[in-house]
Amino acid sequence: MINYEEELKKFKPSLDVDEVESAVYSRDLTDVIDILKEMMDVNGQKKKE
Repeated sequence: MINYEEELKKFKPSLDVDEVESAVYSRDLTDVIDILKEMMDVNGQKKKE
């Protein structure tokens, strides 16, 4: 049977999580709203032509 107390003592957080978090927050990521706005701008320009 698993001794959870013993396993918790051995636990060490992954450093990769911290590295990924800083990489994600430091980038200016395009989200769905940005994509929709760009699509609407393109459609608006096509209608004017």
